[in-house]
Amino acid sequence: MLIAFKLKLALACAAGLAGPIAVAPLVSDVAVHGTAMEPAIVRVAPGHLSYREAGDFIRAGRQADAPLRAMQFTKPLHIMREQVSSADYQLCVQDGGCRALDRGVAFAFDRPAVQVNWHDAEAYASWLSRKTGHRYRLPSDAEWAFAAGSRFKDDGAPVDADDPSKRWLSRYERESERDLSDTTAYPFGKFGLNEHGIADIAGNVWEWTSTCFTRSRIDETAAGKPTVNCGVRIAEGAHRAYVTDFIRDARAGGCAQGTPPANLGFRLVREETSWVASVSARWGKMWTARS
Repeated sequence: MLIAFKLKLALACAAGLAGPIAVAPLVSDVAVHGTAMEPAIVRVAPGHLSYREAGDFIRAGRQADAPLRAMQFTKPLHIMREQVSSADYQLCVQDGGCRALDRGVAFAFDRPAVQVNWHDAEAYASWLSRKTGHRYRLPSDAEWAFAAGSRFKDDGAPVDADDPSKRWLSRYERESERDLSDTTAYPFGKFGLNEHGIADIAGNVWEWTSTCFTRSRIDETAAGKPTVNCGVRIAEGAHRAYVTDFIRDARAGGCAQGTPPANLGFRLVREETSWVASVSARWGKMWTARS
């Protein structure tokens, strides 16, 4: 049933929101050789975040605005300064850890990997973790919003109790005002740094997160039990998007609502282990090698 739902969602989005768009190669095709290297990491200090939850919310049978929550990050967040590059992704492909990119996308270490789906991003994170010995993973939607800082845009929209559809129209009009026609995968730095020193966040590459799409019924205290659909994941960029997990190009179908992302890419969070855990892991590897 999940596969059927994903196909239905992809076809509906293709018919209703966007048609296929030709994609030009980034640069001329070149071979990439090398080994996995540690990406540049930015440390985002602990802090607060006013965060509007992702998903659909219903109160008394009507569409409701998503709850706005005050969140506290008590530990630093270590996230990649740039998105994963197309050349770094190709190293994973050559090593058998990732599926090849589509449509003749060329490889460059200074440009993001685009046309990747959620499963591609997960595969790369697993491969990089094995190669480097650190644990890399996709950020949650809340973590991405925290890292984006002032570039995270609240996607709340007022709800008309008499006509809930106005909320979707308002959101669509707001998203349509943005220029999403530029799909060029630019060299890193094109969209500048945010206040944390993170490059190109909320530019024209939407980034996969680990967060699943949810639909919740909420009462007056904004408490509810959500229905979770992990066949659709949240991608963050100039606006929040809900995208079917196997879609590589949302402009050709697969966006659940709103205007589709111009490009789909990703950046990863690195889990930081304590000094004790790190030493313990190293001793464990040495002991295994000797025995």
